[in-house]
Formats: sequence, C-alpha cells, structure tokens
Amino acid sequence: CSASANKPVLTLFTKKPCPLCDEAKEVLEPYKRRFILQEVDITLPENSVWYDKYKYDIPVFHLNGKFLMKHQVDIQKFEDQLTKLELHND
Repeated sequence: CSASANKPVLTLFTKKPCPLCDEAKEVLEPYKRRFILQEVDITLPENSVWYDKYKYDIPVFHLNGKFLMKHQVDIQKFEDQLTKLELHND
C-alpha cells in the first residue's frame, strides 16, 4: 500500500525552546498517522529566510508547502485542509 507516499506534509517552523510548539504537537498527536511532520529549526543558518519571516510568529505551520496557521493549532482548519488533501489524493 503506497498510502504513505501520498500523505500530506505538515511543516512546523520552530526553534528551541518553544513551549507553544510543544503544545501544538500535543494537540496534533491524535492526527499524526494522517500526515508527515517535518520540523524546520528557524535558528539554523540555512533557514535564515524563515527566521526573518517567522521569528515573532512561531509555531507556524505549512501544509504541503502552503501557509496554514500560526501561533496555535486551529484544529478545525487543520482537519478541513487535511481532509481536503486526502480526498484529492484518492
């Protein structure tokens, strides 16, 4: 089954420490089998573009490369977008 190949990628822009990011990941825990979580540490030199963009806004989430939400998880919005992508893949 190649379902994992079509799983949406949720990108979390974060830095250490980030209590809000930890909180966000906990909120997303029940959904984790439906997406691939990719974390981007914005303090790394190669991520300076994201640092400049999001240094006051983390956590920031992108779903499949598109901005989704910031500061905290909007679970309704997340679920709607995730479902939309899953339907699109079928």
